Parts: sequence; C-alpha cells; structure tokens
Amino acid sequence: MKVVCVGGGPAGLYLSILLKRQNPDHDITVYERNPAGSTYGWGVTYWAGLLEKLHTYDPPSAHAVSAASVSWTGGTAHIHGTTTTRPGDRGFGIGRQRLLGILADRAGELGVRIEYSHGVDHADRLPDADLVVAGDGVRSALRDRHGHDFGTRAAEGRNKYVWLGTTKAFGTFTFAFTETPHGWIWCYAYPYAPDRSTCVVECSPRTWQALHLDRMDHADCLTALEGLFAKPLDGHRLIGRPRPDGRAPWQTFRTLTNERWFRGNLVLIGDAAHTTHYSIGAGTTLALEDAMALADALRATPTPRHALGRYQRERTAALLPLQSAARYSAQWYENLPRYARLEPRQMFALLGQRHSPLLPHVPPQLYYRLDQAAHQLEPLRRLKRWLGPRVARTLEAGRSR
Repeated sequence: MKVVCVGGGPAGLYLSILLKRQNPDHDITVYERNPAGSTYGWGVTYWAGLLEKLHTYDPPSAHAVSAASVSWTGGTAHIHGTTTTRPGDRGFGIGRQRLLGILADRAGELGVRIEYSHGVDHADRLPDADLVVAGDGVRSALRDRHGHDFGTRAAEGRNKYVWLGTTKAFGTFTFAFTETPHGWIWCYAYPYAPDRSTCVVECSPRTWQALHLDRMDHADCLTALEGLFAKPLDGHRLIGRPRPDGRAPWQTFRTLTNERWFRGNLVLIGDAAHTTHYSIGAGTTLALEDAMALADALRATPTPRHALGRYQRERTAALLPLQSAARYSAQWYENLPRYARLEPRQMFALLGQRHSPLLPHVPPQLYYRLDQAAHQLEPLRRLKRWLGPRVARTLEAGRSR
C-alpha cells in the first residue's frame, strides 16, 4: 500500500512507524512543511497509560521516549499566598522537539521517507497514494478544502492564553493563581526536561486588556508575567517566541470536531480530526492513540474503506468522555471567580473535580462537602456515579436542540 502522511507531528510519524512494522513493503512518505528540528510548543505531557500502550505497539520508540522524559507525582497549587499539595497519579513530560526527533529517527530506521520543508498546499489535488492521512493540525488545509463533507465544526473559547517555556524545573504539575485589581490570571506548569518546564498562562479577555497584555511587546509581556508569578517561578525566567509583529503569541483555544473522519482515501488524524482543551493535557496522547487505532483498523479490515469506517467509529466513541471532560474543564477556568474564594485546600479539591458535569450546578461549598463525604460513604459515591452521566446527557440534549 502507498501511504502519504501530510504533517510530521506525533500522529503522522507514529502511524508511519506502525504501518511499516505491520508490513515493511508499504511505501510510506511523510511530508512536513517546516524544516527538520523546527517545531512549536515547549514540552508535552502524558500519563502512564499511554507509556504502556507505546511499549505494546513499538518497544524501541517507547524505550527512547521513556528515557527522554521526566516524571512527577501529585500536584501543587499556589493561591492566596499559600502553597497546597495533593497526591496524584504519576505524570510524564517530554520536549516536543525531542519527541518528534525520536519518532522521526525510528520511522527512518524502518524505511519511511520524511520530506521536510515540503508542504502540501494544493488541497484540491491530493498526493497520488492509496491512503492520504491529513495530520496537518487544527487548521488543516486538506480538511478545510472538504469541510462540508467532513462536517467540520469549530468553536472559539472565551479566555486568552499563551504557551511559554521557563528555566524553572517544577517538581510537580503546578497551578498558580494570581489576583489582580482587574481579575484573576493563572498558569499551569509542568517539567519536560531537567532544567525546563512548560508554562501556560491564561486569563479572561477583560483581565488581558486591563493589564495591557494585549498591547505589550513580547519582552515586556514576559517581564510582566514574571512579576505576576514571581513566587512559583522563584526568580526563573519565562521563555517565548514572539509573533511576526513582535508581540506575545496570545490566542484563544479552538475546539474542533468532525462528524466524519474520512472522505474517499483521505482520512483525518490528530488535531485535524479533533481538539480537546489543553487544561486536561490529552492532545499528544489522543494523537498517538489515533495512530494506533488507524493502524489496527487497516491491519484487521480487508478493505481500506471499511477500515476507515471502523477507525472513525472507535475513535469517536473513545473521545466522547474526554471531550466532555475538556469542555467542563475549560468552563471551570472561565468561571474561576466562582471557586477562587474557597479555602485553598477546598479550591484545589474542586480543581481536581473540574471535569464533573454536576459541579457547575451545585454551590461549590456544598459540592466540596458532598465530595468529601462521598469518600467515606459508598451510597453517596454510587449517587455521584449515577447522577453524573444523566446530567451530562440532559445537557447534551439541550445543546443539540
């Protein structure tokens, strides 16, 4: 089979690895518009469940990814001048450029051709191949050319955010909330190397404008943010890449869905197919799991069309709970003042519950007390498990009307 992957991100590269492992005779080319070693972002995060899957699907690349990652357990929150810690699952971080380098090297070892600085911009003329994989991101040209056929929908989030790096190596997944005269601003940070962390800063549009972050040049913006998060940064600097106009790359998150994931021999994967809000840290994991599911479907199903149908069904079903969790997580931050007046330990507890469809409809103090009681009383735990999906379904039905 001749396969062309458009986009050299985690999804396209990992799919090329898996297909070559299944059949070395596959003719596979990955086209990446950017030069080798050029990538956006700082570090990405993932959890132990993904690492187990990587070891199952391709042990050599899994060992390399594991060796290049840093890990932590639990979380830390800075708010109201206090520092609160909570136990939690083990998380992992790895530099995005390092991850892509590992996957590209492994793909090359298996005989995949990778063509850098080679964009596929003529979306009306697909490459000559049995299968064309659109892994060219949230603004996919291949998908947008046929957006009506895919049933593409995109919704812009409300809050402003900027993706930065820092020389501070955080010991855990860290949240920091700073109250200003113009509202709250906060960051999420996690390590991805022994001397580097990712730091995502977010605030409401009103706060963004009132603090003049919308008008500052890039250097002044970093200086202002370093002052706002001086305690968690502990004297370390923020690192960023300015936009062409010299300003910081603030943006709003774009949630994207598609009713259909393939059209003829063109199939969507990764961010071209779906996005989930960065606050749940699942983007890279979902892209790699897309690749696993597509490779499995192509191996197990006799015809490509039936394989693509199976891939779509499996992935859309798997994504439903995560898309719901991401939506509620984003809404929790958009309504941060509702929770910010709680005691720090209470706020941190509800931060961990932000995926719940019940939380927006229950007073925060009451929800906290019920949640604490549910840890001790099995009937209340059962009630939460029973109510949660029903509330979610009711809200979804209201949205679809």
